[in-house]
Amino acid sequence: MASYLLLCVVFPFLMAYAAASDLLTMRISNRITGLVLAGFVLYAFASGMTWDDLVWHLAAGVLTLVITFAFFARGWIGGGDAKLAAATALWIGLAHLPEYLVVASILGGPLTLSIVSARKYPLPKLAHKFPFAVHLHDTKTGVPYGIALAAAALLVLPNAVGLEQLAWP
Repeated sequence: MASYLLLCVVFPFLMAYAAASDLLTMRISNRITGLVLAGFVLYAFASGMTWDDLVWHLAAGVLTLVITFAFFARGWIGGGDAKLAAATALWIGLAHLPEYLVVASILGGPLTLSIVSARKYPLPKLAHKFPFAVHLHDTKTGVPYGIALAAAALLVLPNAVGLEQLAWP
């Protein structure tokens, strides 16, 4: 029951929160990433994950952190995105990590192009009432890629854990 709640309630909530936070503030706090990490640890124990499986999930997280840290160091992605991707990779596991990264790229490409294109046009007057819209429209800010990372996680996780894990206990 605990593993079901972590998988079907806590993880989706944290992904939605991370995406919303990134959209509204252009930041993904360490607290959110820490909760994703802690949620995985609880899930691993509650689900009875074997040591072998745990090692592969940890490998996915470490590999993703190394790659995304290199991307962050080059200025290609934000630090919050790098940490969120790594913490999410723990849940996804090594076997489904390529699927997660491809789906995140497929979702993130149009997101990025849409925002960059929209920034070429003046922001409507009504939108000036919303600080997040003004900030999002600013060409000096990045793109809230956490939206694509979170959406990809929610799309890939059912394949990663198996649909039988999502059935009510």
